Amino acid sequence: MAAFGPALPDATSAMILVHGRGATAESILDLARHLPVEGMTYLAPQAAGHTWYPYSFLAPIAQNEPGRSSGLETIGLLVEQLVAAGIPADKVVLAGFSQGACLASEFAARNPRRYGGLLAFSGGLIGPPGMAFELSGDLAGTPAFLGCSDVDPHIPLHRVEETAKELTALGAVVTKRIYPDMPHTIVHEEIAEARTLLAAL
Repeated sequence: MAAFGPALPDATSAMILVHGRGATAESILDLARHLPVEGMTYLAPQAAGHTWYPYSFLAPIAQNEPGRSSGLETIGLLVEQLVAAGIPADKVVLAGFSQGACLASEFAARNPRRYGGLLAFSGGLIGPPGMAFELSGDLAGTPAFLGCSDVDPHIPLHRVEETAKELTALGAVVTKRIYPDMPHTIVHEEIAEARTLLAAL
């Protein structure tokens, strides 16, 4: 686990940052410096072997177990830790890049409540093409930002669109931005969108 910002007793909001495949908690924590919010603490869990689950997020669910479930459990435990420390869920932002964005999106969709926000940089809901997600519950107006390239080699555009549709159906307020020819990265325009979302906290 890596952390940045005020200690929990002094924090008024929090962001859980989930790193991508092959990356580290420390590397995704660099994003915190580009998304400053007064009073926010930033927590970044570390995946074993630097990978949350072994195959593409589009693989059959069973192939990515138990990694997928373990990653979701890790996020859930952090959310409950923050709530127990006095930071309400509607002040907790879920954020991630690539594999981490997939996990953050999946967690929000499978554990719907009012969060402070969802920032999914190049990611989407986990599961094979044509899967019926069978989601239920209420994200209760949670603001969500989905940003991705139209030619991302890992994240098909149709899955980003599906994710936006599913999150909207769950009651999230979704902003989707597709960037032409963008490489698999996070760009300044996405940071600006994220800052706008965070300003509402």
